[in-house]
Amino acid sequence: MTIFLLRWLAALALVLATYNPTQWNYIRWALANYTTSLPMVALAGLVLLAAYAVFLSATYRSIGIFGIALVTALLGAALWVLTDWGLISITEPGPLTWVVLVGISLILGIGITWSIASRELTGQSDVDNTDD
Repeated sequence: MTIFLLRWLAALALVLATYNPTQWNYIRWALANYTTSLPMVALAGLVLLAAYAVFLSATYRSIGIFGIALVTALLGAALWVLTDWGLISITEPGPLTWVVLVGISLILGIGITWSIASRELTGQSDVDNTDD
């Protein structure tokens, strides 16, 4: 559980550093500073892109398209329940944006942790096939 929590927190940090409804995110900073600090904007963007490459690659290899779709559907259904119960409104973009960002981070966190969880549950290791 600790390993999932740490990996999910890393995914959450990545997603929230890229964009969130506050002013403290890469997208808003880059749009405000690209004319005066283009090299720094490019460097920060490439660092984020590299982090996304690691997370998305691990997620795709671990749970595949079907797993990503399934986790997305589960999170969508949970969002539907939250709106049905009146706990969140889909007409207010602020809270909805936070829920969606946490959902994206959960998809990445589950994807990057699934191989470890699967090995613990089944005793079988995942092996990637490569054409050497």
